[in-house]
Amino acid sequence: MSINDVGMLFSFIGGLGMFLYGMNIMADGLQKSAGGKMQKLMGFLTKNRLMAILVGAGVTAIIQSSSATTVMVVGFVNAGMLELAQAVGVIMGANIGTTITAWIVSMSEWGSVMKPEFFAPLLLGIGAFLVLFTKSEKKKKIGEILVGFSILFIGLSFMSDAIKPYREAPIFAQAFAVLGRNPVLAVLAGAVVTAIIQSSSASVGILQTLALNGVVNWQSAVFITLGQNIGTCVTALISSAGAGKNAKRASVIHLLFNVIGAVVFGIIMFILFRFNAAWGAAAINSVEISVFHTIFNVLNTLMLIPFANKLVKLSTYIIRDDKEAEIAEITPAGEMRRHLDERILENPAFAMDTVMGEVNVMGQSALENLKAALEGVETGNKELIRSVFDKEKIINEMEKVLTSFLVRVDNLSLTEGQHKVVKNLFYTISDLERVGDHAENIAELAENMRKDEISFSKKGFKDLKLISSETILALESALKARELSSTQDAIQEADYERNVDKLEDELREKHIQRLSKGKCEPESGVVFLDLISNLERIADHATNIAGYVVSESRKPLPALDEE
Repeated sequence: MSINDVGMLFSFIGGLGMFLYGMNIMADGLQKSAGGKMQKLMGFLTKNRLMAILVGAGVTAIIQSSSATTVMVVGFVNAGMLELAQAVGVIMGANIGTTITAWIVSMSEWGSVMKPEFFAPLLLGIGAFLVLFTKSEKKKKIGEILVGFSILFIGLSFMSDAIKPYREAPIFAQAFAVLGRNPVLAVLAGAVVTAIIQSSSASVGILQTLALNGVVNWQSAVFITLGQNIGTCVTALISSAGAGKNAKRASVIHLLFNVIGAVVFGIIMFILFRFNAAWGAAAINSVEISVFHTIFNVLNTLMLIPFANKLVKLSTYIIRDDKEAEIAEITPAGEMRRHLDERILENPAFAMDTVMGEVNVMGQSALENLKAALEGVETGNKELIRSVFDKEKIINEMEKVLTSFLVRVDNLSLTEGQHKVVKNLFYTISDLERVGDHAENIAELAENMRKDEISFSKKGFKDLKLISSETILALESALKARELSSTQDAIQEADYERNVDKLEDELREKHIQRLSKGKCEPESGVVFLDLISNLERIADHATNIAGYVVSESRKPLPALDEE
């Protein structure tokens, strides 16, 4: 091998690296631009199978990877967010969405003006300028998309230029002739290459680069493409290794879908090439690869839609349930850990949406514990008071689970706005944990009242009920503001919190006066003051939570009370 050959090899490897890196940057920018839109797509999955297919295609077109989409689906199934029947539609759609990359790569042959060599450097310059010198988050996202798009095409150009001097070399003709004559070997080659680089989009792009230089024939290209569709299943299969039974079944459905399609269309194309050998031996270009890739995936989906339930049933035969039923964690913290499946980190928007939902779950747990603690004060119910202590342990566990997951979310490719929300979620779960602590304090006071037979007067209970009601309304408004990102509910919370502050001052002063006049037992007076102090602090934490929501809307943040 001469120094020139080594240089060409380096150019090809460098071009491949730029192609993969550019695809990653472009997908990142597209994903950031999509933002909350991708979160809303999940809501459509419950509609019908056709909608699930469209969602799968749309998400894959945005993130430029059917493997990543399928890994997410495995995560959703494992977390119980998707049924297997719904997952089938998304997986089918993912195969259609992945054809977008092939069409982007084939732009080189659309015409001289569309050649990436012509406009990619300009787009790279514009994109870099937007990323480096603009402050607008929206413009930075556009810049990332342009940079990724340009690097992708420059990488393709590098690969193509490295191959050009060798397009007349006998090795290419011989290799593709062998693959064309042996469909099984061609399918295997496509599957192995795709499994190694973990991206069917990238492997199809490499095949198209070879086709651009006229070294690939129809017969070998068709069977290699079918193999690439099988190879892309490896990522999801690996991902499902530590998951539950249904998650494993989702990855098996993906494999079954692609293998059945490859076998059926492989037989059809083999017969067609037998009848028209000249067509099979003719050179194929990148546009024709895109056309076949798209037709195959669309027809395969149409063919197997009626048998979707059969695929689900077949997957249950392959991945059988254990003889002894799996025992799932039944605590809210255990359920939360299941929902926050690491596979959903493949898509930052979905990860954000899921973790927001789990923060709301923690908030409702803290609210329920507060109500239970206050009822314990009123009734002295021993079991109810004990349940508050048990739930507080769960709330503490929730804080650990959420904090750990949020750390990982914060390290994903997020927009500036999403990073701010993640930071506020860190603060929110800390505030919710403190609400839980105060509810536990109230339960401890209730237990002391029961043991020491301490009671309040009718007036005392009436006053306590009044401030308790306002505190609960404040926390409910804050949680609703967080759940709906509603500044209106955040403003409403501020009104309730002011009422709590006012009541706490008034009740404290009145109670101290009653104590000084001997109208109230000192023991009950101390407990009463501790109770209203805990309630006032809970309202402060509610104001903190509402304040984070207001800060995200970029409106003036209301003044927060110090605890």
